[in-house]
Amino acid sequence: MEAVYAHIDANTKTYIDRLGEAIAIPSISGDASHRPDVIRMGAWLKAELTRLKFTEIEEHHPGKQTLQGKVLDLPPVVLGTYGTSTAKPTVLVYGHYDVQPALKEDGWKYEPFTMVVEEETGRIYGRGSTDDKAPILSWLWVVEAYQQLGKELPVNLKVCFEGMEESGSEGLDDIIFKEADRYFKNVDCVCISDNYWLGTKKPCLTYGLRGVSYFMLEVQGPAKDLHSGVFGGTVHEPMTDLVHIMSSLVTPSGKILIPGIYDDVAPVTESENSLYANLDFTLSDIHNATESETTIHESVRDTLMHRWRFPSLSLHGIEGAFYAPGAKTVIPAKVIGKFSIRSVPNQTPEKIAELVKAHVDSEFKKLKSRNTVKLEAPQGGKCWVADVNSWNFVAARSAIEKVFKTSPDLTREGGSIPRRLNKSVLLLPMGRSDDGAHSTNEKIDKFNYIEGIKLLATYLEEVASVPK
Repeated sequence: MEAVYAHIDANTKTYIDRLGEAIAIPSISGDASHRPDVIRMGAWLKAELTRLKFTEIEEHHPGKQTLQGKVLDLPPVVLGTYGTSTAKPTVLVYGHYDVQPALKEDGWKYEPFTMVVEEETGRIYGRGSTDDKAPILSWLWVVEAYQQLGKELPVNLKVCFEGMEESGSEGLDDIIFKEADRYFKNVDCVCISDNYWLGTKKPCLTYGLRGVSYFMLEVQGPAKDLHSGVFGGTVHEPMTDLVHIMSSLVTPSGKILIPGIYDDVAPVTESENSLYANLDFTLSDIHNATESETTIHESVRDTLMHRWRFPSLSLHGIEGAFYAPGAKTVIPAKVIGKFSIRSVPNQTPEKIAELVKAHVDSEFKKLKSRNTVKLEAPQGGKCWVADVNSWNFVAARSAIEKVFKTSPDLTREGGSIPRRLNKSVLLLPMGRSDDGAHSTNEKIDKFNYIEGIKLLATYLEEVASVPK
């Protein structure tokens, strides 16, 4: 692998420049005005697959969606195959090319869609840098490196790149179901690089993810916004109703107050408990990542268990409320509260939605309000836990040891990633815990990016050689 590593080092500037091209495309899936940019990013990836001589390059169009009052085409799911040898294992890599919204005025040091490389820190800033553009491009750079070195890739590689992951992966389920017995039929394992190291110094392998159920709680009252000086105290105010209901969902210490929500949570086993010992993680790591000391729990074990294997409920925002600087004495006519629940084994999105609806209806009834309430659940994804002793994990562990000269931590994660194929799946993180995915000043360290390319190449070699 030394020749591959040397080639990757020699092309560092090229890899960074190409990442900058991808960051410059503001592929925000949750903003209707940026839908053309998301589609443009998909086309950019398709052009790269063509350049690298992938075969079976396909754009699957999931259909349409209504977003912010507009009917839009969903971004394509881009598929492509490199190699079809029956003598080689076939690895499917999943990633997403859409990103979260970002504005300079949100608190970014730099323009979020203009890549900036800080030479003094080794950090590469830009929206999508770590989530998920550097990882998905790195798979392509591995193929390119082998081509330029005249080496044969040790596996068959299939890619599945989607443009709606940040908005619930709408449309992906149908395509995977449709292609399960064709495009995905001969896949032996799946590798996803769309998460992060537990800390900032030691790589990890991820064997579990929480699920996610997203909710939008709408309270409608008057036909239009009203003046509080004229109508305050005379009408049921939607904001008051909404704040009451949202405050009934969770305590400041993180306890979910919805009746029955903990009934299906799997108990902690002795073998699971042992996996939390000797992890390279301290409370300082989470303090540094959050730039605060606002953690709820006092121990590393309790903190990680509540991040990985217990459910949580987060309040995200209120649409329709006044939020601009200054004072405005308005009574909003309609407000929409947004919150989500991260789920764990053995919870299901269907059961969670039932419990949430029953709780919201019960709390609203107590208010005796003449407003109307509506609950929508646009997203629901199940949790996932894998076998850390499977051959796929053995291959990845060996790859990490060869590139980073250390054994990885075995971790679960608090985030959620689509997983719908009945195949061996692992998450092989590239970025660090302080990368700021979904936040301001998102970055990936140059070290993680370049060594991450080496890691993905080594992983493919190990998959080819490990006993199955």
